[in-house]
Amino acid sequence: MKYLVLLCDGMADYPVEALGGKTPLEAANKPNMDKLAKTAKIGLCKTVADNLKPGSDVANLSVLGYNPEKYYTGRSPLEAGSIGIDMFDTDVSLRCNLVTLSTGECFEDKTLVDYCAGDISSYEARELVEFLQKELGNEIFRFYNGVSYRHCLIWKNGTLDVGELTPPHDITGRCVKDYVPSHENAQCLYELMKKAHELLQNHPVNLERIRKNLRPANGIWLWGEGKRAELDSFEEKYGVKASMISAVDLLKGIGKFAEMNVVFVDNATGYIDTNFEGKAQAALDEFANGQDFVYVHIEAPDECGHRNEVQNKVRSIEIIDEKVLGPILDELEKYKNYKILIMPDHPTPLSLMTHTNDAVPFLMYTRRETFDGAETFNEKTAKASGIYFEKGYTIMDDFLKEAVENKKNLEAIEDID
Repeated sequence: MKYLVLLCDGMADYPVEALGGKTPLEAANKPNMDKLAKTAKIGLCKTVADNLKPGSDVANLSVLGYNPEKYYTGRSPLEAGSIGIDMFDTDVSLRCNLVTLSTGECFEDKTLVDYCAGDISSYEARELVEFLQKELGNEIFRFYNGVSYRHCLIWKNGTLDVGELTPPHDITGRCVKDYVPSHENAQCLYELMKKAHELLQNHPVNLERIRKNLRPANGIWLWGEGKRAELDSFEEKYGVKASMISAVDLLKGIGKFAEMNVVFVDNATGYIDTNFEGKAQAALDEFANGQDFVYVHIEAPDECGHRNEVQNKVRSIEIIDEKVLGPILDELEKYKNYKILIMPDHPTPLSLMTHTNDAVPFLMYTRRETFDGAETFNEKTAKASGIYFEKGYTIMDDFLKEAVENKKNLEAIEDID
């Protein structure tokens, strides 16, 4: 049995006026998903409990079968693990976004123009982060380079008692005054943010970006604080050899801590220009190499939601259907049996430009099992089915029930021996 999870980050949405009152998932031309939906189990899954923040960290842990209330220690430690940082128990890690701040005002009166600094390239970002480490790094703080705008700060002997650190994608276009760290324990972080802006605004990388009419990465934003992460082995938990395919450090980190095979794909950007074909081929290669379970995470719908890019969000779903799901479906036919789970981790409504913790639609297809599905896969048909996973982390138990049963049988035989 081969198991594929196609995780379309932030794909779920609310009805959009510009789409005639449809959601992007309703508006998208997605023949492969809709073909599967006709005989698949479809429904809703509550991936993020109401008492938790609807981040991709919490939501993806949940989809993978890890109860966030037990395993979640913060977003950044998962990303730190992906970068290769071996954190001490006394360390605190923070996500360090390279951002675009408005110019001309004192720091508190600036506007956060862009949470991703115009999708700055990893090459440019590396130069800026290494510059920050040289100028601001010390025995207490150390900057680590990640991908594009996503980087990491390690705070030696830091504390999690810092008040609320707001994700920058939640405050695009807003004055930073009400969101900068205000807790007394976070004043050192606030000072880093101010000093970083002073250093970055005239850096040659940013001057060249301005010359090219690109947004400069003239600031940093610190958030997603957490302590060292620990996850149970996915293979030991479910009895399958598993792989993780993603462009973003967060998912790579989850894969690493879960002892999955983390696959690197050239030109995987996390946006609508990502290497969709490369991700599909990587999944097929993993199956061919003996892996039982492949988790393909695609960030593009989420990024489009954060930027209120209506047509790009629709198009991102169509490309996933055409260039990822289609080729994988063709090749999976050579296996005796396979299952596919398609779902977002959380909604990223275009109207809000941030995440919500609404239940998300899922499609669970099994080659040799037929369900009363629906003519198409979207939020409405998923809700109409009446199938609902109240605790999101239980959906993986259902998806991998055959593997779990086989694991139990093998363990019973070993106990007899």
